[in-house]
Amino acid sequence: MSSVLLIIQVLLAVILTIVILLQKSASMGLGAYSGSNESLFGAKGPAGFLAKFTFFMGFLFVINTLALGYTYNQSLRDSVVDSAKFDSIKMPQVPSVAPAAPITENNTTAN
Repeated sequence: MSSVLLIIQVLLAVILTIVILLQKSASMGLGAYSGSNESLFGAKGPAGFLAKFTFFMGFLFVINTLALGYTYNQSLRDSVVDSAKFDSIKMPQVPSVAPAAPITENNTTAN
């Protein structure tokens, strides 16, 4: 479970970084490459959409960080002794009766 959350965390970090760089600033950032999409995002352009999307992605990032921390904390509480217990399912079955010796002509008794 923690590996899935870790992959999601990395993806959220990359997406959040790209969305922040796409926002309009004084130096324009990567927003210069987004073009004029006023008809797609409304009259204000992508500024309002990117602000809401950044907030949403930041919220998901924080929630995923908390879930990842909780998952790692639970895995640290597991005892080494609990993970090393020998279950009958994991142990190979040992025969309870020794195999019989093969019968040969030398082992038989004559009457």
